[in-house]
Amino acid sequence: MKKTDSQIPPLNSLRAFDAAGRHLNFRIAAEELGVTQGAVAQHVRGLEAYLGLTLLDRLPRGVALTENGQRFHAEISRAFEIIRNATQTLQPQSTHLTISVTPTFAAKWLIPRLPDFTAENPQIELRIVATEKASNFHSDGVDLVVRQTGTSFAAGLLADLLFKQDIVAICSPGLLADFPDRLEIGDLDRLVLIHDSHNLWPEYLKTVFGHEIPDPAKNVRLNQTALAIDAALSGQGIALASRFLVEQDLAAGRLVQPFDHVLRGTRDFYLVSPRDGKNPAACHQVRQWMLKWRIHNQSPSKE
Repeated sequence: MKKTDSQIPPLNSLRAFDAAGRHLNFRIAAEELGVTQGAVAQHVRGLEAYLGLTLLDRLPRGVALTENGQRFHAEISRAFEIIRNATQTLQPQSTHLTISVTPTFAAKWLIPRLPDFTAENPQIELRIVATEKASNFHSDGVDLVVRQTGTSFAAGLLADLLFKQDIVAICSPGLLADFPDRLEIGDLDRLVLIHDSHNLWPEYLKTVFGHEIPDPAKNVRLNQTALAIDAALSGQGIALASRFLVEQDLAAGRLVQPFDHVLRGTRDFYLVSPRDGKNPAACHQVRQWMLKWRIHNQSPSKE
């Protein structure tokens, strides 16, 4: 069909170009749109053919906007934002989303950041289910879950790496007042080690001292990492926790690291949702908000 001045490019091509231009990666753009990577590439090629211009330079890893692509993408992104705002104006009612997380993740990461989420997404009411049990998206009415798991996911799920399981030792600053120098093996008998259900102390101490050591006599055993962190905050001993859970406490000086070593875990924290969820737009907003906290040096999302 011959183009006229009144025609606009196909909307699917514009959506694909908008996503690819934001992520500079066809695979990540495809995950956002719920289509294949090949479909995104085909839509962008079709748009370039329609305009008679190259919008994206294909690189060995990802893509880059050309000069024409940068100008066009700025205007297209602004147009989609106008459409989104207009739609929200017509549909101001709240959207309810349910997210299932572990009690520790809820207490130590999500709840402290809820005011930020509400300020950015006033139209979304986020309902939190804190449980150690695996949640079913359909029977439990859950829209998103955060779980510590491996990297294998069903084809119908969208999964993004949130945080790596980097385990650090933590305690209150006052606990180390009698230990001005580096802690040694012999000092452990004067300190309390706070355990949680993961039981990582033997492996962690081996990384610190280079060999197996006897279990210190003074131990406190709790069934949740959140309780172990609270016990460390109150000066009861040294606990182990994923670093992202205690970053704010470390930055504020409420906690310190008695050892510099980091134990790399094998089960990272992923944000997971079904590709055919009932509230795709709201789920996307929650995902984008949570992923902005992701540590910069982490690997990209997994399918």
